Amino acid sequence: MGALWIAHVTVTNEEAYKKYAAGATVAIAEHGGEFIARAGRFVQLEGKERPRNVVARFPDVETAEKCYHSNTYQAALEFARDASERELMIIETIE
Repeated sequence: MGALWIAHVTVTNEEAYKKYAAGATVAIAEHGGEFIARAGRFVQLEGKERPRNVVARFPDVETAEKCYHSNTYQAALEFARDASERELMIIETIE
């Protein structure tokens, strides 16, 4: 089954976060992922609002998790650590 990588983000340092986003884009593509939503318009109905929301689709949960733990993504993540507040999850889709 497929999987979605869902991130909710508040960016606190735009320049550093741009470096993260560039590296994360490469890592996601390297693992067969594709963005289906990226910082677009949203309506917050419940919970904590984060102004940047991203959804990427992967072939399966295992591949999405491998992407997260990959050297490419972990190098990119170093830029995000002090440049954002974020939540990230992987969820299996029903098909």
